[in-house]
Amino acid sequence: MKLLVCALETSSNIHLEALLKELDSSVELVGIFDKSLGTPTYDITQLAVMGFVDVLKKLPSLLKINNEMVKLSRDVDKVVLMDSSGFNLPLAKKIKKKYPNKEIIYYILPQAWAWKQKRIPKIEAACDTLCSILPFEKDYYNKKEMIHYVGHPLLDEINHLKEKITSNNKIAFMPGSRKGEITKLLPIYKEIAKKIDKEAILIIPPHFTKEYIDELYGDISQFSVTTNAHETLEEVDFAFICSGTATLEAALIGTPFVLSYIAKSFDYFIVKNLIKIKYIGLANIFFEKMGEEPIHKEFIQNDVTVENLMNEYENIDKEKFLKNSQKLREYLHSGSSKNVANIINKKLSII
Repeated sequence: MKLLVCALETSSNIHLEALLKELDSSVELVGIFDKSLGTPTYDITQLAVMGFVDVLKKLPSLLKINNEMVKLSRDVDKVVLMDSSGFNLPLAKKIKKKYPNKEIIYYILPQAWAWKQKRIPKIEAACDTLCSILPFEKDYYNKKEMIHYVGHPLLDEINHLKEKITSNNKIAFMPGSRKGEITKLLPIYKEIAKKIDKEAILIIPPHFTKEYIDELYGDISQFSVTTNAHETLEEVDFAFICSGTATLEAALIGTPFVLSYIAKSFDYFIVKNLIKIKYIGLANIFFEKMGEEPIHKEFIQNDVTVENLMNEYENIDKEKFLKNSQKLREYLHSGSSKNVANIINKKLSII
């Protein structure tokens, strides 16, 4: 089987790696994904963008690549799109228009439920099967028969879940995977690391080169450095994390943390006026759907200060956090990789 894959995000490629373990080894991938998973037509490092401004700057090259992906779709058996709706949804529409019988599977769906519910009919029209990793997501769709909750990929990828509070005198810092996130958060995290008398561990995305790290991070001699996020989050007692998939990872593992995020002013203005959700952390969104109080604190924009983050570090209820972590695991039910592989192989699996 030959699949056209479009996985632009670092997190999507981690999920893709888990999915490949459940698919037959003879499956061939083409398209956009991390080069560690095969021979991509485009490696994700060529396409990393952050926010509306960056998208506008790279728009001409993104449109060109989008059109070339449509051409590639002609010779594949199926199309698998992962996350990145700004690129993938227009791609799905073009493929469906040019090759109406080509099967398009969307895994890690656009978060239309959060801010653009009017896009849902367009998603349904452009795709054949929708693989949801959010238990509540199906409620927002009209064509219930085409959307399936498949479980959550992180429950496939995390090897150890905490059953008790740890005390290892280690703290983790995850300032994000995009340049803008890192340059805004890392100086604050450096100040916090100076104040805490514990080993400070900086988690860096595994695909970053030494040259890029030296240029972007500056002096990080005060930290121990690792690229293994799950192992480190399992080991440490607390974490300071940029908004993103890592916050859900920590919540599932059972490591207390605080979320922080500083967006570009223009991006924040647009998002604040468009998104109709109370929280930005997925774990908190899940807990709201369950009718529960948030599992962790969120500090955004000007509220991201050393004082605020330190206050949460010093006062968080670790026992309550661990109990809530266990509730979250039960809510998400199981991993998703095997179920998505079954769907690709036409062995429909529904939780």
